[in-house]
Amino acid sequence: SKLQKEMANVVVVVATALGVGSMLAYNSLHRVEEGHVGVYYRGGALLDGTYGPGFHFMIPFITTFTTVQITIQTDEVRNVPCGTSGGVVIYFDRVEVVNILAADQVHDVVKRYTADYDKPLIFNKVHHELNQFCSSHTLQEVYIELFDQIDENLKKALQNDLTAMAPGIQIQAVRVTKPKIPESIRRNYEEMEAEKTKLLIAQQRQKLVEKEAETERKKAVIEAEKVREVAQIQYDQKVLQKESEKKMSEIEDLAYLARTKGRADAAFYQAEKESEANKLKLTPEYLELLKYQALLSNIKIYFGPDIPSMFVEAGSGDKMDAAKMAARKQSTD
Repeated sequence: SKLQKEMANVVVVVATALGVGSMLAYNSLHRVEEGHVGVYYRGGALLDGTYGPGFHFMIPFITTFTTVQITIQTDEVRNVPCGTSGGVVIYFDRVEVVNILAADQVHDVVKRYTADYDKPLIFNKVHHELNQFCSSHTLQEVYIELFDQIDENLKKALQNDLTAMAPGIQIQAVRVTKPKIPESIRRNYEEMEAEKTKLLIAQQRQKLVEKEAETERKKAVIEAEKVREVAQIQYDQKVLQKESEKKMSEIEDLAYLARTKGRADAAFYQAEKESEANKLKLTPEYLELLKYQALLSNIKIYFGPDIPSMFVEAGSGDKMDAAKMAARKQSTD
């Protein structure tokens, strides 16, 4: 029985050792997920360096670790109170800040601002910047007029501070929801928006009517312009036709004038040449010849014992005159 007791004690010791060893091994082995890096503390002090994704060992109960995300993450800041310059308190239900931490800056950021760096650098900063914005603007500006600028202004303000305090953090985008305002004011805004909508509808109808009238006017102008252009084309065609007829008439007149002038010049030339020829031809000898030819062609011979002298004298004078006339006629022909 003594041996059995000793064996039982050995079993208990071995089991205890195995249990403690298993517990130590379990607590020393840990895993870092993809998209994160691990940072380690020993006795509360941050150790140097970071460790990437995978399994790692550490001294259990002495060394602790935490993981820090190095991919794009979205921090949501909820129910941010904000007081306008007019004293109205409104609430931004949700502000989303999309950011990313560079892996090589993790150790420096965690050392300066702990692993929960987004609380002092993003959450608190969002509250501060929104309150600064609201306190310098009226409710009308915050809720309506300048609301579309809040996202970009908040992003710039956050990035400027992070560049100075934690260069490893980059703000990708900021989304701000419409703030909650007192119910009575909200109803007033809704009524105002309804009136604006009615006004816009009326303005759009007016623009539509004006546009239709403008379209009709343009159509009428186009139609009138088309008629005018057609009339202008027809007029130009008639003018061209008349000008062509005029030119043809002028050409025909010039041709007729040239023909007439040519005939006149030819007749004048012929008359001139004939006159010159006649001057050369009508010599005294030639005229004397024509005289005798005329006398010979018109002489009548009477046979008988007695011829009256008066007949002979009168006849001879007339024959001589007739001979001269015949000579002139022949020269002109």
